[in-house]
Amino acid sequence: MLRTTTLATAALAALLPAAAFAQGKTVYIGMNGGTMEKTYTSHVFPAFEKATGAKVVVVPGTSSDILAKAQANKAKPQMHVMFLDDGIMARAIGMGLCEKQRASPALAELYPAARFKDDMASGVSLGMTGIGYNAKMFKEKGWAAPTSWMDLADPKYKGKVVFQSMPSSSFGLHGFLMFNRIQGGTDQNVDPGFNAWAKTIGPNVLEYIPSSAKLSEMVQTGEAAIFPLTPTAVAALKDKGIPVEYAQPKEGSVVLTVGQCVIANNSEPELAQKLAEFLLTPQAQAGALEHGNQLPTNPKTPATGDSAAQVSKINEWMKTAVTIDWDSINANRPAWNARWNKTIER
Repeated sequence: MLRTTTLATAALAALLPAAAFAQGKTVYIGMNGGTMEKTYTSHVFPAFEKATGAKVVVVPGTSSDILAKAQANKAKPQMHVMFLDDGIMARAIGMGLCEKQRASPALAELYPAARFKDDMASGVSLGMTGIGYNAKMFKEKGWAAPTSWMDLADPKYKGKVVFQSMPSSSFGLHGFLMFNRIQGGTDQNVDPGFNAWAKTIGPNVLEYIPSSAKLSEMVQTGEAAIFPLTPTAVAALKDKGIPVEYAQPKEGSVVLTVGQCVIANNSEPELAQKLAEFLLTPQAQAGALEHGNQLPTNPKTPATGDSAAQVSKINEWMKTAVTIDWDSINANRPAWNARWNKTIER
């Protein structure tokens, strides 16, 4: 096991030459609760806190929740840094909620895909939305692992598909857009997907859920057989003993980067920039990888054992992963959300 706390502390010695420059200060960071919050709070933030004297406090919520809080307090931000899924981060940048991140060695080391335009945000973890499935149920029924997004429409899964709501979940949006592409649509034209849903995947859906938080329970009770999910989320569930596996669809998964941005006009700009810089270092990302399966965006991040195997798999899956047109999607998403609520999730 990596001695990540020691490594992170060593990184901070170079990053923050003036130790305890923020003694007694608090920096608030918005991010997903649950596994991510626990991982960062226990295994990443302590080294930063020790070196700076500051306290890092998580404001938990989905990306949509965090964005709404940042927008509501735009004039006087209550958070200093926020983590958002890439599509929602693109919206936040467009709304003027982020400030440019300062140049640093760690920022320069990132995979190109993890650097947002003009460095207004940066990726802290890399992922992709593919297919998660209930391994216990599949084994008991003798079902082969899924291989395509269209498996969600297989009649044998009737009443066993759980799909995240497109308006509130990147996973749901990704799954729908890949289905739409298979039907002949594009990121600009979703008519084929909406028109075909009711006769394909729709009849199989047991429930549309606002986020993936309910999946562990639904897998354990045998309600959920198959659903859109990321390798990171699958690994987190497996760590809890939930019998799930990840399958890479032959049509490709959808790249999903969790980005961070320093919130514009925040009350501690220097401290916020330092925290953002630290979270990109190999040492910080090693802690997130080892303890929370957060796949690194910095290729210099050390990995051993199961973590190294997971990173290797991601590198392989990335060869068929697709990126989506967030500018078009964000411009049209309010109309898509309304259409989804009216025609699919009635």
